[in-house]
Amino acid sequence: MNFVEKFFDKQRPKVQKGEKYHWLASTFEAFESFSFVSDKTAGKKGAHFRDAIDMKRAMIVVVIALIPALLFGMYNVGYQHYLSHGENANFWATFFYGFWRVLPMIVVSYVVGLAIEFAFAQIRNEEVNEGYLVTGLIIPMICPPDIPLWQLGLAVVFAVIIGKEVFGGTGMNFMNPALVARAFLFFSYPSQMSGDMVWIFDKGDAVTGATPLGELAVGQPASATVCDMFTGLIPGCVGETSFIAIMIGAFILLVTNIASWRTMLSIFVGGAIMGLIFNCVGANDYMNVPFYQHFLMGGFAFGAVFMATDPVTSSHTNTGKYIYGFLIGVMAVLIRVVNPAYPEGMMLAIILLNVFAPLIDYYVVDANIRRRKKRLRVATKTR
Repeated sequence: MNFVEKFFDKQRPKVQKGEKYHWLASTFEAFESFSFVSDKTAGKKGAHFRDAIDMKRAMIVVVIALIPALLFGMYNVGYQHYLSHGENANFWATFFYGFWRVLPMIVVSYVVGLAIEFAFAQIRNEEVNEGYLVTGLIIPMICPPDIPLWQLGLAVVFAVIIGKEVFGGTGMNFMNPALVARAFLFFSYPSQMSGDMVWIFDKGDAVTGATPLGELAVGQPASATVCDMFTGLIPGCVGETSFIAIMIGAFILLVTNIASWRTMLSIFVGGAIMGLIFNCVGANDYMNVPFYQHFLMGGFAFGAVFMATDPVTSSHTNTGKYIYGFLIGVMAVLIRVVNPAYPEGMMLAIILLNVFAPLIDYYVVDANIRRRKKRLRVATKTR
């Protein structure tokens, strides 16, 4: 890698302030920091906490955790295609069919999103933030495999500009940008994002391609078995179908301390309790769906692992994470069952709790302050 390092060293003087290409300083810094560990420190004097991991490394760990769901999603895209046509194909033919269908989605997401990120960094004369490394991969993974690429590009533009940059960029946004993109697609093109029309790339004429949630929303029992939903061999968004692959990603995030187990656990607890309540009511077929099947359908597991745990838009206090996650699980199942117009309740549940996360943290901190003041008054009186 010495030749790469020498190349950056040779180009660095050209982007210094006052030089010809100084306006490309943020772009140069972005490529250099992506290639090598940054030599910047918190300060030269005094005590500073230092760690081996920075934001870039944290984002790369999340990308690695997404890989199992992405690879399985590529295979499933090919599997659903050949299944809908009644054809049998070997593993590699199935995988590469999905690979060549999903790859353009990833390319569009990164090219459009990073172009906007670099443009805003240049305009503001700031460093390019690494946050889009994750967002750029999640957006195509939470979209149907046959979404038109121009719609995906529009969603990325909306998510990056309206969902993040207008608030100051990564770390300043109050909603998850990937979910903003999904919400844009859902409300702009509802017939294609409801789960009962698309989801299989180039499907056979006799196959609808409806997801289990789409079938339940229109009063039909889910045709997929629990085993199929668990493994992920069902129609759905690219990266959301396989519970097993998502749990592998969850294990990576928890072992590396990147994501909060409190948020993940409380989401599943909230979803289970809400599902059991509906099971007790049993007013229709949707309410009779076993609570654990809600974890296997739609984006429940993917949202719980990769989007609700976003450190920027979720609660920051430990108690707040329990409350935040529990309410997401409750709201996701509630929206699914009560309002058939929104069969994928996880998206709306996370966005809603993103908005309320600061309020949750405020009341948690306020309660701690009042509790400590009360203890102080009691201690003073007993002296």
